[in-house]
Amino acid sequence: MSYAAIHPNWEKPRANMVDGYSLEMTAKETEGLREAAPLIRPKTQIAVTFLPGEEMEQRVEAAVLVRELGFEPIVHLSARRLTSAEELDKYVGDVTSRAGVKRVFIIAGDPPEPEGPFSDSLQIIESGILEKHGVEIVGIGGHPEGHPNVSKPDLWVWMEKKLAAVRAHGMVPLVVTQFAFDDDAIVAWVKEMRDRGIDVPVRLGVPGPAGIKRLLGFAKRCGVGASASVMKKYGVSITNLIGSAGPDKLVASLEKGLTPELGRVRLHFYPFGALKASAEWINDYDAKH
Repeated sequence: MSYAAIHPNWEKPRANMVDGYSLEMTAKETEGLREAAPLIRPKTQIAVTFLPGEEMEQRVEAAVLVRELGFEPIVHLSARRLTSAEELDKYVGDVTSRAGVKRVFIIAGDPPEPEGPFSDSLQIIESGILEKHGVEIVGIGGHPEGHPNVSKPDLWVWMEKKLAAVRAHGMVPLVVTQFAFDDDAIVAWVKEMRDRGIDVPVRLGVPGPAGIKRLLGFAKRCGVGASASVMKKYGVSITNLIGSAGPDKLVASLEKGLTPELGRVRLHFYPFGALKASAEWINDYDAKH
C-alpha cells in the first residue's frame, strides 16, 4: 500500500519536524483561516472539526473555503452526534461534491448516549457511506495518554479493528492523536504501536502556541493530562498562568525520540483558535531547521 496518497512526503524521510504538517480549525473560524492563509503552505491538510453548536452547512462551507484557499480539507465525523444515516450520507455527499473532500477523520464523540444510530467510529466505517462518495483516506483516533472510558488493552483492540475495516472497504488508514504535552508518553505510545506491528502513518497532535490559561482550559476540556510535572517539562508553570507558551520544547524532544525505526510520523497542530499564530510558529521553526 502506498501512503503517498495521504501526503507525498510520507514516502520519504521528513526534512524536519514540520515537514508535511497539518492543522485543525472549527467551522466558525473561517475569518481566522483567511487571515492565516498567506502563511500556510499550499496544499496543507486542514481538518474541519465536528463540534456542538455548529450547523452542517457551516461545516460544509468551511471545507469549501479550505479548498478555495488552496489547501486540502479533512472533515471530522463525530459518530454519536449524527442523528441518522441519512444525515451522514448527505453531509459526506455535500463535502465531497462541493469541496472535493477525499479525507475524513472519525471519532466516537463526547455525548454519553448517541443522538442517532452510530455509537462508535467503526460503525461509520462499516456503513459503506464513505466509499460510496469517493472518500479515499480515513483517520482514526489515537490516545498516547489513554482514554477515560476505555482501557489501554481495549484501545489497541479497537484500533486494529478500525484499521482493518478501513482497508476492507478499500480506503487508506492513518492514525491522528489527541494533543498531548508529555513527550515521553507520546514516544512510548508510538513505540508500542510499532511493536504491535501497526505500521500505519501517524499524525501526532501538538498544541500550537497559546495563552497558558487557554492551553490548560483545553487540556481539561479534552481530558488531556496536564499535571504540574508534565507542564514543567513542556515549559509551563501552572502556578503562573500569565503569558503564553509554545511547543518548542515538546517538538525538540519529539525530534530526538522519534527515531527512524518508529516509522512514518508527522505533526498535527491544534491552534485553539489561533491559526495565524500556529502558522507563524511553524514557519519560524522551518526557517531555523
